Amino acid sequence: MTSPDAAQHTASAPLAGMTVLDLTDHRGEFGPWMLAELGADVIKVEPPGGTSARAALPVRESNGATDDLRSWQFCAYNSNKRSIVLDLDAPEDRDVFESLVKLADFVYESGVAGTLAAARYGHDDLAALNDRIIHVQVTPFGLDGPRSGDPASELSLAALGGPANMQGIFERAPVKASIAQAWRHAGAESAAAGLMAHARMRATGSSQHVGVSAQAAMTWTLLNAMETHAICGRDFKRSGTVAQLAVPLEMRYRTQDGWAIGVARGVATGRLLEWYIEEGLADESWRVEEWDTYDMRAAAGEPISRTFDELYRAMVGLCGRHTNAQLLQRSMVLKETIAPVHTVADLVEFEHLRIRDFWRPTEGGNTAPVDLPGGPATINGVRIGTKRQPPRLNEHSVEIRDQIAEAAADPEPSAQPLEWSVGTAELPFAGLRVADFSWIGVGPITAKALADHGATVVRIESSSRLDGLRANPPFKDDVVDVDMAHFFGTFNTSKLSMDIDLKTPEGVEIARRMIAWADVVVEAWTPGTFARNIADDDLIAELNPQAIVVHTSLLASGGPMSELGGFGYHAAAIAGFYPVVGWPDLPPDGPYLAYTDTISPRIITTTLLAALDRRRRTGEGCVIEAAQLECGLQFLAPELADFGESGTVATRIGNRDPEMAPQGVYRCAGEDRWCAITIADDTQWATLTKLMGAPPWALAPELSTLDGRLQAHDAIDDEIAAWTADQDAATLERQLLDAGIAAGMVQRSSDLLADPQYAHLGFHRWLEHPRMGNVPYSGHQYRIAGYDHGPRHAAPMIGQHTFDVLSEFLGLSDDEIADAAAAGALG
Repeated sequence: MTSPDAAQHTASAPLAGMTVLDLTDHRGEFGPWMLAELGADVIKVEPPGGTSARAALPVRESNGATDDLRSWQFCAYNSNKRSIVLDLDAPEDRDVFESLVKLADFVYESGVAGTLAAARYGHDDLAALNDRIIHVQVTPFGLDGPRSGDPASELSLAALGGPANMQGIFERAPVKASIAQAWRHAGAESAAAGLMAHARMRATGSSQHVGVSAQAAMTWTLLNAMETHAICGRDFKRSGTVAQLAVPLEMRYRTQDGWAIGVARGVATGRLLEWYIEEGLADESWRVEEWDTYDMRAAAGEPISRTFDELYRAMVGLCGRHTNAQLLQRSMVLKETIAPVHTVADLVEFEHLRIRDFWRPTEGGNTAPVDLPGGPATINGVRIGTKRQPPRLNEHSVEIRDQIAEAAADPEPSAQPLEWSVGTAELPFAGLRVADFSWIGVGPITAKALADHGATVVRIESSSRLDGLRANPPFKDDVVDVDMAHFFGTFNTSKLSMDIDLKTPEGVEIARRMIAWADVVVEAWTPGTFARNIADDDLIAELNPQAIVVHTSLLASGGPMSELGGFGYHAAAIAGFYPVVGWPDLPPDGPYLAYTDTISPRIITTTLLAALDRRRRTGEGCVIEAAQLECGLQFLAPELADFGESGTVATRIGNRDPEMAPQGVYRCAGEDRWCAITIADDTQWATLTKLMGAPPWALAPELSTLDGRLQAHDAIDDEIAAWTADQDAATLERQLLDAGIAAGMVQRSSDLLADPQYAHLGFHRWLEHPRMGNVPYSGHQYRIAGYDHGPRHAAPMIGQHTFDVLSEFLGLSDDEIADAAAAGALG
């Protein structure tokens, strides 16, 4: 069924013509919203009175705001959807719903058992109505398993998933982000999961049932801290803004007018050295050091001329003398980013976003429009999802019912897929070819999503310009070696590796032959660099007219700061995430490490899968571009709108919540053992009081209300901490869960590897690596019923498949390969 406003299959709306039924609440609405951004007709099916998401924080303060559009969360993640109210207990409305299912491609809901189960619809019932339907459920822990029925909160998911363990300072309790993030991650992942299931449906011809785990989505924000205990025998610990890299390095620096994020590593020092010398922070003797190899040599214990402490003091001195703007401008010129820690207030004034035409005004309601983030990617230069118009409750009921009647009278012919793009039931993307020129996080994670599902992905590396993840921990058994770095391994499963020196003409020629070979080309270099050194988009189109090209970078092209290079921790600072994680009386700690590296792949993978589906139908390639900054800002959209309307600046409040009390992370017996507890309402407070033995302090009448508990939160925390102090965290967690209270032991890598829910889901895959042996890889954050979707094999050693790729994929003869080697093109 096609929306009246649906465009034809234009590149910037690759899902035009598809229909999504959205029955989610705040826990899952991001996924259908992302499909709407890509052109799908998303119908918000709401119960009488509307979805509870219409009341989610933050809410508008304007007196003119209508009740159904007061929530900025709802407005941000329901724009471009259509609303219909259906009472699924009423026979007539059930008929309408079943008619919609017959016409739809996707059904999304959130929770276990979910809205549909309560209405007596199981997946089999949906499949009986539409044997090609994709049914996606966004859940706390998955559709089944020992945790599947447990209550959950943002805090308990941050604890059980692992990020709380890595956030904040060790001297205090683990801490979550002070704004909602768990369900935004899970919702975003559900968009990619749904499209992956759609690809499998095309291969099998049958409906698909998908369960997304918010806990697993949270675990994937841990980056290199996921499997560390199995790799090097220890858990990483939270350390504020100290990055767990080749050596622990402080990333946060005080500036003349705030805070900045940078890393005083060897490469950075080499790039900043002239500035250091100008400022008297270093002398001429620093020039003798080989800064490009400094980090790896220091980690391996080899001789170095300067200590990391000296490097750190130079960065401290530099930042302390300059403003954020001065540091950002000159560091961009020197190619070593020192990124300002922005707040939401800073972001609305950020010139780069304005010049890139990023912001979009909200439409609808009775209040003045407020800007929201625009679409997170462009396709062929056109930003996806241009409108920001959330639906009024039941606004589209008449037109949707009319469309149902029209479809019944004159059904549309079903689209016939092009067989060349369809994989197998076991591997939906078997036969797809991907040239992965990216490095570090975003690009490799995006390409990994295709590799794990059967695509042939060749990672083009260069030992002369090593991927930084091969030089950072965890290293297997602490052996510092490029092939022993599991940080690289986690993001590159199921791939092949070829080692090519792209600084040589022969290496460039091989790269261009890879472009001609591939269906998808992924690169993550600073904008313009790939075009200058390898191939611009025109040459790529000449070499391969049907190629889908993915460009991802920190800030994307077309703005005054496009050439700014850097990593996810730089983008997280610029995007405003640092001020909303930590404690109100301490400087901003931010989320763990390179946070936008965990957001961007979810969005880019979804966009790429949509583009692949469009190519299946049209045979046309396209160019996708996405900035880490603009992807990351989608997860701050409600808070940005709230600032635009009320001037409220989102900030860190520890583990507190304005709508629930008490909520906190409380110390338990053992070394650095903690349990997260969320009391959602007065009934749960009464339950907790009984579990604590009804102490007199807890029976005070003023504590029976939320307002009273919020006022007394500090004192309540002290009492709960005294009660939990000598209890086993896991035992306490289960006691609370059995009583209906959302709780979770703060899990670290060793706990995640032993988590019974993850064991049930098969989340960790133990695979044989040529050097590391049998090691675990964190799997996907969703499961498709009846499908084992990898990872398929361990990550490659550098250059492991160079000869095979050159001979088998590119058809080079032995003599041609020998000539390339003699020219220095092969690593």
